[in-house]
Order: sequence, then C-alpha cells, then structure tokens
Amino acid sequence: MILAVVLLALVVTAVAAPAIASRLGRNAGYPLAVAFLLIGALLATRAPDVLDGGTVSLNWEWMPSIGVSFHLHLDGLSLLFASLVLGVGALILAYCPRYLGTSEQHQRLYMLLTLFAMSMLGLVLARDLVLLFVFWELTTLASFLLIGGAGRTAVQPAARALVVTAGGGLALLAAAVLLSISAGTTNMSVIMADPSVVIESPLAPAIAVLLIIAAITKSAQLPFHFWLPDAMVAITPVSAYLHAATLVKGGIYLLMRFSPTFAHMTMWTVVLMVIGLTTMIVGAAFALKQHDLKSLLAYSTVSQLGFIIALIGVGTPGALAAAALHTFAHAMFKATLFMLAGIIDREAGSRDIRELGGLRRVMPVTATLTGLAATSMAGIPPFIGFISKEEAYSALLETPGPAWTGWLAALATVAGAGLTFAYGFRIFYGAFAGPTTQRKLYEPSMTFLLPAAIPAALGLVLGLTVGVLDPLISRTVEDTMLTESHAKLSLWHGFGSPLVLSALTIITGMALFFGRYPVDRALHRHRVPLTGADAFNHTVSGSIQLGSWIGLPARSHAIGAHIAWPLAALLVLGATGIAMRPDVAEPPLSTTRPHDWAVVALLAIAILALCLTTTRITAIVLLGAVGFLVGFWFLLAGAPDLALTQLLVEILTVVVAVLVLRRLPPTFRRIRRPRAILTAAIAVAAGTVAAAATFLLAGRRDRSAAADYLIHNAKKDSGGSNVVNTVLVDFRGLDTLGEVTVLAIAGIGLMALLRGTAEPNILPADSATAPPDRLGNMVIPRFAARVLVPMTVAISAYLLFRGHYEPGGGFIAALVAGVAVAVLQLPHGLDHPPRLRAPYLIYGGLALAVLTGIGGLADGSFLRPLHGHLGIGGAEISMTSSLSFDLGVFLIVLGMAVSAFDRLGRGTTGELPAREPELARNGQGGS
Repeated sequence: MILAVVLLALVVTAVAAPAIASRLGRNAGYPLAVAFLLIGALLATRAPDVLDGGTVSLNWEWMPSIGVSFHLHLDGLSLLFASLVLGVGALILAYCPRYLGTSEQHQRLYMLLTLFAMSMLGLVLARDLVLLFVFWELTTLASFLLIGGAGRTAVQPAARALVVTAGGGLALLAAAVLLSISAGTTNMSVIMADPSVVIESPLAPAIAVLLIIAAITKSAQLPFHFWLPDAMVAITPVSAYLHAATLVKGGIYLLMRFSPTFAHMTMWTVVLMVIGLTTMIVGAAFALKQHDLKSLLAYSTVSQLGFIIALIGVGTPGALAAAALHTFAHAMFKATLFMLAGIIDREAGSRDIRELGGLRRVMPVTATLTGLAATSMAGIPPFIGFISKEEAYSALLETPGPAWTGWLAALATVAGAGLTFAYGFRIFYGAFAGPTTQRKLYEPSMTFLLPAAIPAALGLVLGLTVGVLDPLISRTVEDTMLTESHAKLSLWHGFGSPLVLSALTIITGMALFFGRYPVDRALHRHRVPLTGADAFNHTVSGSIQLGSWIGLPARSHAIGAHIAWPLAALLVLGATGIAMRPDVAEPPLSTTRPHDWAVVALLAIAILALCLTTTRITAIVLLGAVGFLVGFWFLLAGAPDLALTQLLVEILTVVVAVLVLRRLPPTFRRIRRPRAILTAAIAVAAGTVAAAATFLLAGRRDRSAAADYLIHNAKKDSGGSNVVNTVLVDFRGLDTLGEVTVLAIAGIGLMALLRGTAEPNILPADSATAPPDRLGNMVIPRFAARVLVPMTVAISAYLLFRGHYEPGGGFIAALVAGVAVAVLQLPHGLDHPPRLRAPYLIYGGLALAVLTGIGGLADGSFLRPLHGHLGIGGAEISMTSSLSFDLGVFLIVLGMAVSAFDRLGRGTTGELPAREPELARNGQGGS
C-alpha cells in the first residue's frame, strides 16, 4: 500500500503546486522540496526490507478481462532509480527559487516538475507491461511540456524531442504486445521468472530490437542523440533534472530490467556494446568541441549514457554492478554541473567559456564545487567517478567471448574516458582559470549554492566510503540478473589492469587538454555534413511534401476528385477478388423473398429518376425516397433499430440539404454526353462489384458465437433485452465513446470552421418590412410546430428511456429530438438561430459519458455498467448507469444536429440569397 501512497502523494503535490506557487511565487520550490524529501523518507522506511532480500508489491486489478493489473513493485533496481528521482528532484526544487526570476511561470513549472517525478517514479515501480508503457509515455509528455515552456525558440526542439521519444514509446508498446503474446501475460514478474519462454519464442529477436530502440531513443544514443542537445533550450533546472539525472535514465532502467531475459542473446550484447561505445566516443568528441557550458554538458550526458549502455551489454554481474554505480555517480556530478552552469549564467550573464575566465577569484565557492564535480566526472581518485570507471574497466576486460573483445572494449572506453577527462578540465579551466574578465561579480548566496554543493560533496565522501553502497549495488545486481551477487566496492583494489587503464585514461586526457589548441583546430576542421537535427528536419519536410502530394486530390472542389479514389479501390478489389476465384459457401437460408424484389424495383425507379433529374430540389426528394426505401427494407429484414435510425437520418438530411440548397442555383449545370456516359459506366461497374461482393460474402454463414452469446446473455449481463442497445452502451461502450467523441470533434470543428460566417438575418414576425407572403405562409407551420414539438420531445424522451429494452436509445432519441428542432426551426425562418446551444450540448454530453465511465471504476473497470434496483410503491425498477451514458450520447448527437442547423443555415459574408434580392437591396437580406 505504501507504493500507492507515494504515487498519490506526488499527484496531490502536483495538484497543490500551482496554489502554493501563486501564494509563495518562486519560493514555492522550498516546501515542494520538503514534500519530495518526506515522500522519499516514506519510501525509505521499506529500504531495509529490500536490501535484506525482500520486495514490496502492490497488485490491483485494472483490466481483468485481458489480465492487466495496476502492479507496483519495489526491489533493489527500483530503489536505486527511485532514490535518484526523489533525491535529485528535491535538490532541483530547492535550487529553483534562487534561479527563477520573479516574472517566470512558477505555477506551470512546479506542477510539471512534480508530475514528471510522479511519472518517472511510476515507471521504475511498474511491474506490468501496460502500466510501464503508460508511465513511459507520461514522462515523454511531461518532458515535452517542460522543454516547450521555454518560449518560441523551444517549439521545434520540444517537437523533435517528442517525436523521437514518442517513436521509442511506440517501439516499447510493440515490444510489450509481443512479450505478452510470447509469454501469455503482461506481468513482468511472471515473464522474468522463466526467461526461456520468451527466448525460445520466434518473436525474441524482434522483442529485443524493439526494446533497444525504445531505450536508445529515450537515452539519446546514436543516431537519435540529437534531441538531447536541442533540449538545452529548456531552463537549467529542467535540464539538470530531466536531461542529466532522471528522464534519460529511463532507457538505462529499461535495459537493466530486461537484462535477465536477453543478456545471453548474442545480438543483445553486440548491439548494445557497439551502440554504447560508439556513442561514448562520438558524444565525448562533440562535447570537446563545445564552448557553451550546457551544450558541453548535454553531449557529455550522451557520452556517459553510452558508457553505461555498453556495460549493460556486457551483461555480467560485475558489469551491471559498474553500470548501477556509474548511474548513481553520474546523476550526482552531472546534476551538480548543470546547476553550477545555471549559477554562472545567472551571475556572469554568459555560458560561453570563451567569454568567461578567472571566476575563481570572485566566485571561489562556485569554483571549488565545479572542480569537485568535474574531477569526479573525469574519473580521478578519490572520487566516486574514479571507482565506477575502474569497476567498469575490470568488467569490460571480462567480456564474454574471445579475450581480444574485452581488451578492445576496454581500450575504446579509455578513448572515451580520455575525452571525458579533457572536457571535464575544459569546463573548470574555461570558466575559472586565467585572468579575471569580470571583476564586478560576487559569490551567490549559500541558498543558491547549497543544492549543487550537496551532490558535489557526496561524490567525494562516497568515494572515500564507497563500501556503504555495497548493499544497494548488490541488491540491484541481484534483482537485475536474478542471481546472487556480493559487490565489494573499494577505492583501492591494488595494482592490476584496471589501474593501468585508469592511468592511461588520465595520461590521454591530460595530453588532449594541454594540446587543446591543435585539438580544437582538428575538431572544427572536420564538420559533420548532416547533423541529426538536419536529418530530422529533412525527414519531416519530406513527409509533409509526400502528404501534400497524396492529399492533392482532396483539395479539389470537384466531387469526382473525391470519389475517384474509393471507386478505384472498389473496382481494383473487385477485379482482384474475381481473379482469385474464391470458394463461396452456400447460404444456410433462402435469400429470395417476393417483397424484397418489390423494394428493389422501387429503388431502381427512384435511382434512375435521380440520375435523370435536372433540378436540385427534385434530386433531394428522390434521394430521400431512396433512403426511406432502404429504411423500409431494413424493417422488412427484422432490424427496427436500424430502420428507425435510417428514416430519421433521412429526415434530418433533407432539412440540412434545404439549408444548403437555398443558396445554390435551382438546376444542375449541363454535362456533356461523353462525360455522362463515362460516369454512368463507372457507376454501373462499381455498383456491380459492390452488389456481387454483398451477394457472395453476406448471409453465407450461421450466426457467430459472439452473436449467440449476446442474444442469450445480454439480459442476464446487462439487464436489457434490446441486444442492439446493450451492445452499444454495455458490451462495447468504449467503442461507442470513441465514436461519439469523433462526432463531438466533428461538431466542434463545424462550429469553428464556419465561425467567420455572418450573423443570420432575423426578421421578426410582426416586422413591417417582412414580405406579406412570408408572414402569411408561416402561420400554419408555427401552429403545427406548437403542437408537434412537445409531442416529438415526449417521443424522444420515451425512446431514450426504453432503449435498453425495446428499439430506441440515445442515438435514435437524439435524431427524433433533432426533428423537433427542425420543426421548430423552419417556421421561424432558416436564418433564425436555434434556441439550443450546440457547444453546451456537445461538451455536456461528452463530460457526462466520461464521468459515467469513471464511475465504472468503482466496480473495477472504466465504463463498466453499474446496476441497481429501486423500489417504488412495492414495484422494483431496474436501474443502470448505461442510461446516463446513453444520455451523454443523446446530448452529443443532438448537439451535432443543432450545430448543422445553426451553421449550415448561415451564408458567407457578402453572399446574397437569390430568393430575396429586394431585402438585400434594402440592407436587410443576405448573410
């Protein structure tokens, strides 16, 4: 239960953050930092149990029908990353008050930082594949919003980060699906308990590749590294927290978590080592080229993450222990360096080391802290960074396979570490050595320096007493490899190959540092012809151009351009089907009934007349007749719900068509005979293919098992006897919610699209300027409306409430209510706005449907219907939350109808209705 409390506490903190920030301003970071420390202390109460070999778990049913649960699990690996999330998070929040200006958006920043911490903590605690993916995507969204909050210049970098990391999220989703298929469960504990089930599956290589893609996109590895330096447009606290200590460690966590499953797969080892070591060297070389402190630290992070991924690829207990230790060390020294870069920027007004120099004389404490963190990053004793690198050298030399592979990997690491040493010293020398260029500076306050000082000092203290981390590192390796491990961390392991490699690293780094001028010239002489950001931008622009080319026909006003593609697809599919000569089963029942042929004959007459008519109003009447005949055919086939829906849709279509047609010429323009013959041939061919497909594919199998189940169990499971409605609101309510959401978006889009139309021309009934014929002609329709509208509304309500038991329901009831709106609308003039407001109906209906779905969580699942009984006067009435959901559907569909009446009844600005030229000349007509 403590795990749920911890996550909930972070959610509550995030919700409260804007209110705290509105009252305390930037100083809200202090109470939020205290909240992080208290939450961390609460989680730490279970740390002794974890370090002693136990675990803490929470498992709630979430989607039981597919076996997905809200499963949280705290073990050694989760504890390591959770300590970074909460510990570094507290330091960053304590750093924010002095870094932020008084005019910045403190409320948004503090809320998003806390939500990100919750998402990241949920990620490392998740023990179900679906839950892992959900938290993974939440970290991506929070990161996007935090980067994008830096202003207009951050829009493109934030978009690049979102696309790359979200693409990795899709890879993780695909891996989760394949894992669940191969293992038969989404429970990660079950999957890892028997890795052979996954490894022996033919899906194993695909799963491994997808997991690697997800990890290297999140952890900014080649070739996806470019998004991380771009993200440095974010403010320093965001960079220090997300892009140094936590977010980019998500990929590290993912690879370590799945190491017991794939560590013995050669492809896994080779790919991770090649990507990791290449990224380490290339990232370090790019870092050495930088003059901006944040850019330098960004490429340094890319390099250090590559180092850790290479260690994970080795896959031995020693390598994973080194990876865990370096993950911890990197979070400390890199968070310190980012915070100090922000301090230098705030105090000196620049992060360019070419413009800085000699700051040690005016900012000695800042210089000392920078020296401590840079020395740890460079891997110099007695700092923790030295110990983690020496442990890594030892592990790399024991890489499985031929002996030369270990030495090759170790020497490649020496090259990357030597570059790290060089740029680590460049940071300190560029900012603090040499002559003082800015003498008016002064040391910032200790409250500003303290958050950076704590991890810098810990790097030294833990280097001297690194043995205290043995239980945590041992437990991390045990929970990663699922084998017993006893880490023995020490500052001094005696003379040996690791010490020789460490000395070689320092010598290489010093040579690069003291030869920095020729090294700089060499690095800047060779430019990368195409950067990752350039490649991304070219890909995006190419995709846009391709989409523009594909969508070119849709930008035409001609109907033929829109209908050509579906007709062509239909004809191609039909020709393909005929060429394949499929075997067609005999229909189980007779498909020929005399009354069907009568309907077919009437349909043929109406369609032929529709093709030959030259007037628009006649075409609408005939099209409505076709729709009514189809609805009647549905009724004859035993589908009253479908028939009623079809008839009501036809009525409303005619009303909407009248609104549109009144602004068009009364007759169609003449079409040349050759074109008419061609279009007729295409229509006959398409109709023949569609009819043949319907004849050959429909009605040739017995009722499906799902249909049998619904017919025999709908009443027992849902309390309703109308199977059609129970399917819509009970069995597949989530599908219906998606469909009405699309309908709501269409309605909102319709209102937004036509928002610029002129206001309607409203002529009151008693207006002296209204034409006498209009006033006289409207008396009878208005009287009829007063009689018919209440009756129609009553019928609509009746259909809504009875939909669970008889033909009806929210959709049909809304269409009937739409007819009432049409009856009320027409007598008052087509330009008169409806009294109902479409936005309120759509928003209210969607909110009601979603809230009903949330209510279903009380019974364990979103949108699960809640049933009950109400006793009235000795009678027992069955009650269900499906009615509330159906009411939401009713409001959305009605809102869509009202939107159509309101918007399509308006003309565009400057348009003159053809039937009222006199009013237009008097300044009263046209809309």
